[in-house]
Amino acid sequence: MSGGRAAPWQLVPLVAALAGLVAGGLLALFGCPAVAGWAWGSATALVLAASALSAARGLWHGQFGADLIALLAMAGALALGQLLAGAIIAVMLTGGAALERFAAGRARRELSALLAREPRVAHRRVGEAVVAVPIAEVGVGDRLVVAPGEVLPTDGWLESAAAVLDESALTGEARPIQLRAGASLRSGGTNAGGPFEMRVTQEAARSTYAGIVRLVSAAEQSKAPFVRLADRYALVFLLATVGVAGTAWILLHDPVRALAVLVVATPCPLILAAPAAILSGVSKAARNGIIVKGGGALETLARVKVLLLDKTGTLTLGRPQVTDVESFGAPAAEVVRLAASVEQLSMHPFAPAIVAEARGRGLEPAFPEDVHEEMGRGVSGRVGERRVAVGQLAWAQPDGSPPPEVRSLAIRTQAEGSSSVFVAVDGRLAGALILEDPLRGEAPRAVRELRAAGVARIHLVTGDHPDVAELVGDALGLDRVFAERTPEEKVEVVRQLRAEGVTAMVGDGVNDAPALALADVGVAMGARGATAASEAADIVLTADRLEGLVVAMRIAKRTRRIALQSVVAGMGLSLAAMGVAAAGLLSPIAGAILQEGIDVLVILNALRALGGGGLAPRPSAAVSGLAQRLSAAHQALKPRIRELAALAARLDLLAPGEAKQRLEATGCMLEEELLPHEREEQRSAYPVLARMLQPEDPTGPLVQTHHEIQRLVRLFSRLVAALPPGGPGPDDLRDLRRALYGLNAVLTLHFAQEEELYSLLEA
Repeated sequence: MSGGRAAPWQLVPLVAALAGLVAGGLLALFGCPAVAGWAWGSATALVLAASALSAARGLWHGQFGADLIALLAMAGALALGQLLAGAIIAVMLTGGAALERFAAGRARRELSALLAREPRVAHRRVGEAVVAVPIAEVGVGDRLVVAPGEVLPTDGWLESAAAVLDESALTGEARPIQLRAGASLRSGGTNAGGPFEMRVTQEAARSTYAGIVRLVSAAEQSKAPFVRLADRYALVFLLATVGVAGTAWILLHDPVRALAVLVVATPCPLILAAPAAILSGVSKAARNGIIVKGGGALETLARVKVLLLDKTGTLTLGRPQVTDVESFGAPAAEVVRLAASVEQLSMHPFAPAIVAEARGRGLEPAFPEDVHEEMGRGVSGRVGERRVAVGQLAWAQPDGSPPPEVRSLAIRTQAEGSSSVFVAVDGRLAGALILEDPLRGEAPRAVRELRAAGVARIHLVTGDHPDVAELVGDALGLDRVFAERTPEEKVEVVRQLRAEGVTAMVGDGVNDAPALALADVGVAMGARGATAASEAADIVLTADRLEGLVVAMRIAKRTRRIALQSVVAGMGLSLAAMGVAAAGLLSPIAGAILQEGIDVLVILNALRALGGGGLAPRPSAAVSGLAQRLSAAHQALKPRIRELAALAARLDLLAPGEAKQRLEATGCMLEEELLPHEREEQRSAYPVLARMLQPEDPTGPLVQTHHEIQRLVRLFSRLVAALPPGGPGPDDLRDLRRALYGLNAVLTLHFAQEEELYSLLEA
């Protein structure tokens, strides 16, 4: 099947058939039936010869052409003198081929747009000059200037203060993104703001966009198993057609009826509908940031019953985050600031998370001096007049016994699957930072929607420790957890589960590539460039969001359903018309016109796969902005919420006066920051959520949680107000701890529930 715009020579048979049909019609109208018959016959003979040559080439290469019925019909029309019917069949056959090319071109539009956008030239800064150079000459470390409207030529990081990028061609997300100095840039995005400078970190040939272009090129070469199955149907259909036509001729001694049967049996719906629908689905996926390596992968995805998910980077963000700060005497904010100061110059994977935590709290790290790092142990340096060490316990405090809180911290991190980073100041342990790789906010909803889409079993397969993996599996309600699996063992898990049904594997790392290649359909999550995962996978989700898998599943199911509809409806109509023709109620000319109508009908139905799909509409910019604002407020409040439990645990260690001061500050935070935020959510966000998720309204339980939060804050405020002037006594501590722990637990759960819903509004 050809795709894209037709070459001029491909249109010659169609032009000749149309010219012959029209010319013959005019000649017959003006009383020249003999010449009209010559025009019709010539057009039929020309198309017959060209089609016979094409069919012979296909048979030589072992490809059965379903248009053989049309060849028999044209030959029969010439033999029986049904020249007008032959000309109509010729127009039908050549027109169907042109319609197929149009459908393929329409369906490939988004894929072709990706290929057309591939950068050819970059603007390299050389001193004060900016020089245009071929993209192949750009090297790692080059400094490039990206003009407004220009496509980023390769991957790098932002050197200018700010930039605005449109990454809709990569992710399907139309909303521009705001970036700050030092942000990672990936090729293929468009500069939607002013000019900026970037530093190259990847050769253009190995960049994100170059990898996507290679995937798209591979996608255009494949033919779906369903389409190959349609070719097999054509042989059965041909035998059935010849049988019906032969019966009509032999039993009724009427060759014209046999010809009419051949005319209406031309299986254009069979040979056109499935490819058009599959290509439309592939194109629809590309518009949503999903690169499908051919229709076969899309059709297989529609039949998936067993889904295997990697953990890190797939179900989790793949980026550690500070989730709590344990203070051993020093204020938590100071612990974070000092740790971030020395971590600025560290190469450890935890360093960016610690620096981000400080800046998220509004703390500006100082620049350290005399920095020393031992990989795998820790980093130390001088911040102002103090010596700060950050890392393992033995690194932060090599001498002396640790405080008793360290033991409970070790038990906690082991149970939660988190990691601890200790901070010492001037040789004394000051606190610890708790880090973990959090679940994606959209992960619980995505798992539910995948089950609703027809996936029977969803499993987790990971190289992580069983305790960590089980926590994730329990949180998402997964069917089974395969933990501590090497890449080879992941392959064995895939091989084992394929016996249970069509299996898909989703991953994002090099260690997932063998399993992605073995699965019936492999899906690379947020893959960039020529990574092992993207090369091994059948489907690549360019956006780093698990919802892309849900969208891909919906598109796949809708595409396959439409393809089946088109083929079954087209063949059914043709079979019905064959019966009418065999009964002598349909002439060859009328049959040809009827069959052309069936062709147009099934092709237009197949093109429905380009749109719709039952996908949720994108939220408006105002709604997305609201969700982002409230999510940002959550991020700002989270450190304060985590400090509630820390304060509760340390109340009996603080002097009564200091305890009272800390409790009063906490009460002010709850009254002046937390409660106004909760009221704003209930007023502005909850009505939007209720409208979007109709007929189900998830906000009822959230409102009840707000009431519980308000009750606990009111209780806590009264407890603080009732404290004696000297601070809390032993009798006060029990009730204060209960209120603080209760608030911490309720708010932690409540924020997680709201963030899952806000991720839907930000989609």
